[in-house]
Amino acid sequence: MNETVTVNSRKFDGSIRRSWTCRLVEQKAPLLVFEGVFDFDVSHEDLGFIRRGTLSYEYYWLDRWYNVFRFHEPEGHLRNYYCNINMPPVFENGVLDYVDLDLDVLVRPDFSYKILDREDFEKNAKSFDYSDEIRINVNAAMSDVIRLIEKRQFPFSSPAGG
Repeated sequence: MNETVTVNSRKFDGSIRRSWTCRLVEQKAPLLVFEGVFDFDVSHEDLGFIRRGTLSYEYYWLDRWYNVFRFHEPEGHLRNYYCNINMPPVFENGVLDYVDLDLDVLVRPDFSYKILDREDFEKNAKSFDYSDEIRINVNAAMSDVIRLIEKRQFPFSSPAGG
């Protein structure tokens, strides 16, 4: 594996919100696992200060409405998880694209969690006139993520590994 890929997090209108590169380290349909390293320090509103060298293990399912990031400090210990509620991604020609639907879940190393950005989701749901199907899938995805966290199921079951 170790194929370099580009990940594009898009807004609902298709414009790119963020883009980064990482390595594809595992592909077992429908799951893709990427590994990335922060090239520079980042200050994030919800995650705080992320140091250069922080490792990011990224879990994407081509048939699910969420993804999960597992962050490790440069020394290796678990920093936190961050889950995005999004439309199922598309992976073609070394590029993974997904539409981020704004709702996020921050999960601390003790598995306590906080749902973020509800207001952003509601604002964009109105602005973009999200369909009932999108809203139903978002609610189901949030329930799935919370269940996985609370039951410590994959990818929340192995904080030390890659």
